[in-house]
Order: sequence, then structure tokens, then C-alpha cells
Amino acid sequence: MADILHTSPNDWKYVSEGGATIVFSYKGPPNPDFDGTVLRLRKSIVPANGAKRVAHASFAQEEPDDPTIEYQAKCMEKLIPPEHLPRLETVFLNKEWLRKLSDLKDALRPEGRRAKDEIDLNRKKGVLATDLVGGNWVAVEIKPKWAFLPSPTHLSTETKSVKTQTCRFCMHSHLRSQEGEKVVTDYCPLDLFSGQKSRVLNAINSLWNAWLASEATVNNLKIFSRGKFLRPSEAHAMLADNTSKETQLDTIRDTFAAALVRYLLQTPVLSILSRLQRNLDVLDIEGLSKLWKFTESSAPLYRTTFASFFEQTSDSPSSAPPSTPLGVSSLFLNAPEPSIPDWIDFLDKYLSSDRPELDHNNPSPKYLHYYLLAYLLSATFKDCSIIIRMDMLEPGTEPTADIRPESVTVIDLDPKSMDKLRGWEKLDNDIVRTYSSAQKKVCVDEWQAPR
Repeated sequence: MADILHTSPNDWKYVSEGGATIVFSYKGPPNPDFDGTVLRLRKSIVPANGAKRVAHASFAQEEPDDPTIEYQAKCMEKLIPPEHLPRLETVFLNKEWLRKLSDLKDALRPEGRRAKDEIDLNRKKGVLATDLVGGNWVAVEIKPKWAFLPSPTHLSTETKSVKTQTCRFCMHSHLRSQEGEKVVTDYCPLDLFSGQKSRVLNAINSLWNAWLASEATVNNLKIFSRGKFLRPSEAHAMLADNTSKETQLDTIRDTFAAALVRYLLQTPVLSILSRLQRNLDVLDIEGLSKLWKFTESSAPLYRTTFASFFEQTSDSPSSAPPSTPLGVSSLFLNAPEPSIPDWIDFLDKYLSSDRPELDHNNPSPKYLHYYLLAYLLSATFKDCSIIIRMDMLEPGTEPTADIRPESVTVIDLDPKSMDKLRGWEKLDNDIVRTYSSAQKKVCVDEWQAPR
């Protein structure tokens, strides 16, 4: 195991961060253990003003490895070919080293992030991974989002006409714009996932336009060159050394799109993500919620507890008994957070050639847990990112080199939590309700079976 404590915190350069982790790349003296790697650290919430920082309960003698490592090795590698996944390795940490790193790098983080969270100084282990952005190449990070339109089977009469015409991402973009956020207004994930060159190019150009308009702050497209995060004013940094620095931005865009589309069409990553998303989310959250409520209301204790509701006559007021929010455990229905063994068990069933045929049109309560985990796993693939490593751009030159599978990598594959479900159900309702009064956009799902 590589000993990161023998490196200086100065050897690590801040790269980027998400909601749960922060990433640094190794830029120190040559070291075979760390050359070409990044360090991914977990974050913790910044205490409110005036509040004392509460020390976390100490971990057991042997703190477990970051669950990302075990989850990838035992679960994700069953679904995504290993050549499209980053190499992950555990490294030991200590509070003194992490504090020095935090003090040195905190000012480089976005102000909004610094106000909310920080490096978790109590962690004893971190994740060393392949550096996907820091070499002599252009690295493009895309967050593709939802790849499909839902089946109408479990949609309500109020949502069916909306959800089967406009994709979730485009509807969500409308909601966010109504709330004053900067959004990728023209990008539609169904174009990116279509497998058609013209539509994929359209998606890339839409992402590029949003990258320009937002000054690289919209997170569906991030561009790095030789490890540097680029803003539109730095687009020339994508060009090969022998290219004129007077090259127009439109030429860079066209060269960028032409190069990127080859990687997206000649590797199977997008088709894999599309297939997994739609095959795991067969009920839509509306159908999942109906199955949840039906299963709960069928429990003997539930029917005993709320017997008065079931005993109402036609002359009495009609009302429904209360139900527990989707994904929240209660006396009547248990929905524990899935562990790694739970995910392994689920995948064994999902991938088994002799698994029982499920009637998705009439889902059985006995398979509720299966459908819950399937939806959570689909959500992981709806929220992951891909990183494409391309040669430096040379306008006017037709690329001929074969594309290596490992040039396209899927990242951000952490498992989703059961307690997210009720929030997602509310968000789904808000998105559709807000979009119902908007001018409808028609999104074409290339892989949806004709109705």
C-alpha cells in the first residue's frame, strides 16, 4: 500500500470537488507510487457560526476502506467493464497531515463550497485513484444525466402526457430556470444517448454553448487541459503545441466536437449507462411509490392500526389512512439502508439467467425490496459522470488513431441512500407540476419501444 504520509501536502494540487468528496492530484517529485494519481478525500459539514466542532466518534481500530473501493470491486465491475472504471486503492491518513493539506488548499476552493463543508480531518483512510485529468491530454468531464423517457404504465393521468414527451432533464432545467438558476437550456441527454452522430454532435454543441455562456460554471461539462481546469477564455490551452494561437474559438469548438464524438460513438459507455438506467427503473418513481403504499397498506399491523379507515361505509366521509413516506422505515414496513452484501445479493439476482420473471406491469409486493434497490442503482447511473481523455486538439487534422477503451472512464458511482427516495418523489412532483404550464419540448428516445 502506498504511504501518502511520506509526501508533503504541498505535493498535492486541488482539482475539484463534489457534494461528498474533494480531489487533489499529485504534482510532487517523481514517485512511482503516486505519479499519475489523484487523492480523493471525504468531506464533513462546516459547523455553524459560533458552534464548536464536534469530534466524530472514533473509528474502530481498523477503519474500513472507503466504501467506494469495495463497492466498485464487488458491484460496479459486474455492470461496467473494468477498462471503463478508474483504478482505486486505499491509503492511510492522519489528522496532522490532513490539517496541513486543508490549511494550504482551502483558499483555492469555491467560496460556496468553503462555507458548507471541508476536508474531514477525522478520516484515517482515503482513496488513491487514476489521475484522469492531469496528463498531457484534454480531459472532458460530462454528466450525461437521464437517458430515457419512462413507460406510461404507472404514470398518473396528470403526468403521463408530460413525462412521455419531455425528458426529465429538460423538465428539471425548466424548474431550475424558474427558480433563477443558470441552466443548460438547450442540452437534451436523449441526444447524447441516441447513438446517432448528428444528435450526439448537437448535444456536444449544446453543452459547449452552455459552457461558454456560464463561464464554465454549469457542471454538465468540464474541460481540463494538462490538468488545468479551463474557462472559455482559456480554450486555446486545448490546442497542440504546433497550432496557431490565433485559432478562432469557433474552430476550436468544431475540432473539439469532432474529436469528442468519435470517443462517444466508438466506445460502449453511453449505451451501457442507457441500458442500465432504463432496465433498473422500470416503474418510474410514481409506480415505485404506488407499490410502496400498497405493500404497507397490506401489512396486518397497518390494517389493524387503521381499521377505522377500512371500515368506512359508503355513507361515511371518504378518506385514506396515512402512509409512510417512500423509503422510510416504519412499524409496518422496513426499508433499511442497503449494505454491500445487500447490493451483491441484488446484483446476483439481477444478473442471474434463471431469475424469476417479474411482471413490471403488475409488480408484486414481495418484490418491493428488489424494486427499491433497482431504482437506487438506476439513480447512481443517472447521476454519474464520464471522463474522456483525448489528444491535444489539432484543427484541420483528421484523427486516425484507434480509440483505446480506457480513454473513456465512468466516475462518481457511489451508491445512493434509501432516505433520498422521499425527496426524489417530491422533486418529481414539483418538476412535472411546474412544467405542465410550460411550452412542451419534444424529446426523442431513440431506444424506446414503439407504443
